This record gives sequence, C-alpha cells and structure tokens, in this order.
Amino acid sequence: MTLFDIIAVLMTLAAVLGYLNHRWLKLEPSVGLLMISLVSSLGIMGLHWLFPGLEIVNSLQAWVAEIDFNEALMHGMLGFLLFAGALHVDLEYFIKRKGTIASLATIGLLISTFLVAYLSWLVFGLLGLDVSFLVCLVFGSLISPTDPIAVMGTLKTLNAPKELEANIAGESLFNDGVAVVVFTGLVAMLVAKTGVGAGGHEVAVAGGHGGEIGAWDLAVLFVREAGGGGALGLVFGYAAYRLMLSIDDYKVEVMLTLALVMGSYSLAWAIHVSGPIAVVVAGLLIGNRGRAFAMSAEVVDYLEKFWELIDEILNAMLFMLIGVEVLMVAFSGKGLLAGLIVIVIVLLSRFISVWLPISVIGLRTQFPRGVVRILTWAGLRGGISVALALSMPPIPEKNLILTCTYLVVLFSIVVQGLTIKKVLRRYM
Repeated sequence: MTLFDIIAVLMTLAAVLGYLNHRWLKLEPSVGLLMISLVSSLGIMGLHWLFPGLEIVNSLQAWVAEIDFNEALMHGMLGFLLFAGALHVDLEYFIKRKGTIASLATIGLLISTFLVAYLSWLVFGLLGLDVSFLVCLVFGSLISPTDPIAVMGTLKTLNAPKELEANIAGESLFNDGVAVVVFTGLVAMLVAKTGVGAGGHEVAVAGGHGGEIGAWDLAVLFVREAGGGGALGLVFGYAAYRLMLSIDDYKVEVMLTLALVMGSYSLAWAIHVSGPIAVVVAGLLIGNRGRAFAMSAEVVDYLEKFWELIDEILNAMLFMLIGVEVLMVAFSGKGLLAGLIVIVIVLLSRFISVWLPISVIGLRTQFPRGVVRILTWAGLRGGISVALALSMPPIPEKNLILTCTYLVVLFSIVVQGLTIKKVLRRYM
C-alpha cells in the first residue's frame, strides 16, 4: 500500500468509528475510538482462534505492520498535537506553578522511572521471567511520562480549577520530552551493552562516540536535548511572532504556525535536540504573547478553529491506531499476568513520584486538597509509551515490555480516563 492509501484507510476508519461513538456510545472521543477499535481487533482475533483457517488476521497484521507507529507518532503527529495543546495553556497560571511543573516533569519522572524499574524487575524475577535491570529501566522511562495527548483531551471535559489544570497540562507537555531524552540515553546504554541494533529508533549518544555510555554522557545528552529544544522553540516562536506582528491576514498567519511546527520539529530532530520541547515552547509563546499582541480577533478565531480541527483529526487517528496495534502484540500467559501487576506498580510509582516533589514544594506553596490523588489518577499514559516500546531494539524481552506497556496504556485511557471526573469531584 502507498502512504496515501494507508492515510486514506486510517482517516476513513477514524471517521466511521467516531460517528459510531458519537451516535451511540457517547463516550469521550479518544476513549470511544480506542474501545471500538480494540473490541473490533479482539473480535477478529477471537474469530481467528475459533476458525484458524481464516486469513483475515494475517491480512490485517500485514497491513498494520506497514504502519510504523513510532514513525507516525514521534516524527509525524506529535509535533502538531503538542503545539495544539500548548496553544491553549494559560501562561500566567503556568508561570505561577513553574516550580511544581518542572519538579514533576524532571525529578518526578526520574523517581517514577527508577521505582517502576526496580519493582518490575522484582515481579519479573518472581514470575520466572529473565529480564535485566537495564531493560527494566528502559521500560520505566517509557511508561513513566504522562501522555500530553490523552491528558489534554481529558482536560477539555473536566472543568478543573485553573491552577490544577496548569499543573496537569504543564507536566504532560514537558515530561514526554524529558522522557524521550532519558529513554534515548538508556537505549544507547542497552545497545552498547548488548550489541543489538537500535531498530527504527534514532539513538543520539552524547558526544557522538561509541562504546560504553556513562552517567556524564547521559547528563550531557539531557542538557543538550532539553535545553537545546527549549532554546530552539523560543527562537523559532519569537521569529514567527515578529512576522505575525507585521501583518493581519489569517491565511498567512495560519500557514506561519504550520511552518513553525514543521520547521522547528524537523530541525530539532536533525540537530539532536528535543523536538517535543521545542514545539511546546513555541506553542506557549504564540498562544499567549502572539494571541495578545500579534493577532486580530478574526485571526485568533481562525487559528483556534484550525488547530482544534487538526487536534481532533490526529487524536481520532491516533487512538484508533492504538486499538488496532493489539493485533501486533504476541500475548502470553506470564506476560499478561506481569502486565496486570505492572498496572499497580505504575500507579504506586506515580503516587510516590507526585507525593515526594509536592511534599517538598508544599512547604511554601499551597495546593488544593487531594492534589496528589488527583495528579496520580490524571497521569494518563498513551500513544507515546506505545511508540517508544515499539521502537526498542529487537531484544528477547521486547515482547514482554510491549505487552506490559499495552496493558498499562489501555487501563490508563479506559479506566482512569472514564473515572477522572469522579475523582476530581470527590477530592476538590
């Protein structure tokens, strides 16, 4: 199939499933699309199990295999989705909570990565699954970030207090960029140790040298990618802002934002800095200073509607793809059991990684009652975790990691996503 054929099929399926959800299920769009596509995929697998002679599963697996999920999300959809989300973040509340957001997106993510890795390593060992601690660290880094796409979609329906919304949105927008940097460094260590190729994932090692990767290399990689991404987003965002300031034409200004996203994200990948962080910083600048000083009311209206439509279309395709990707996961009994236990581990690690930074910051900052429980349950995992798991090198443990990742993501989006409103009402 050509690229156009694949996009056409995905767009058609997303539109049809979206209609079915809106017409009958009436669930939150991302949850509804995921559930319909997942149930359809499981139904097809069930038919294959009952009637092994059917070739439909093999045909669908061959089709799904043609879709590089990691490439589609990390090098395609993600930049647009992050920019669309950042456009609607109120920078005033964001700045007020900058300490909390920075702590959760960095210290909290590192705490969660280690806790998930250690507890998963213990569980895998008890189940007789031979998984090295380094592989568990890689798993911890890819499952710890809250997914900005899932989180921002949920925030639209919550009507949460602005301060709390800033915490949730800010953390989700930045910690995925941090997580990609941590994941990249850990994968580089894994590749250096095992000698297994990195597959479809581009591993940028600090300093550009081979051999053993140490803590200093990881620190340099982190500073270069995160700091470089932020600086790049600021430069490109300010350049776009100055251009928009000099004109008043919604068509040109919308095209400028498209160029801003695509240009900064592509350049970031080319020079090995964080593309996600770059587009988030650019989106914050355009969505706040640009909206206030460089856009007329007409331009603001067109820009918001355009990016809202982009956001809805890509979200629909993404969550439908997550449901379809189940066809590519080879489940096993021990893998399923491990995945179910890992769901609890991820939630526990999330609680601790939120509670520790909040407890320290809470000495001088007031938080609403129940904020730790709310932030724990609102920490949804999504397509980014699946994409990173799929991009792991072809090591023997990859299928187990993918199984655990998939179960955590499904639980997060379906169970947490459907119940977060109740949690918010209970603790606010």
